[in-house]
Amino acid sequence: MKTSSHIILLFISATLCVSCTSTSQKVPEYLIGSFQDDYNIEYELTEKVFYQKPGTRFHILKWNLDDQYFIAQNDSLNSYDPNLYSRIDWVEFENMATYEWGFCLSAYNAATPDSAEAVNVVDRSNPKTGCNGYPFSRMKPTKL
Repeated sequence: MKTSSHIILLFISATLCVSCTSTSQKVPEYLIGSFQDDYNIEYELTEKVFYQKPGTRFHILKWNLDDQYFIAQNDSLNSYDPNLYSRIDWVEFENMATYEWGFCLSAYNAATPDSAEAVNVVDRSNPKTGCNGYPFSRMKPTKL
């Protein structure tokens, strides 16, 4: 009886740890905080939520720091594409005044996290047209 209980506990632990991340990388500090884009839209970004004010939320499921994107599930209360999945790519800017980084909503209505992740439309070397022919939304930090 003890053996089967231990096996079950080990199985549960291993199953839960499938989503554990073994990477020691942290989300870059410049991405976390309060921001305003070049269209005067305000945002909050944490390691768990990308919030476009006043009422659009993306719940972050996975960060890919090496390839500079994250996968998120659209909030159930979003006015467009609720409960679907998004891929949000970013690029860090150099010499662009107050704008530190930009994002591209590469996928916004994918049926699964995997199908959102499979989308690859960005060209970070050209922020003016590198978001599937459109500009990255440029982000600058704001004070609360």
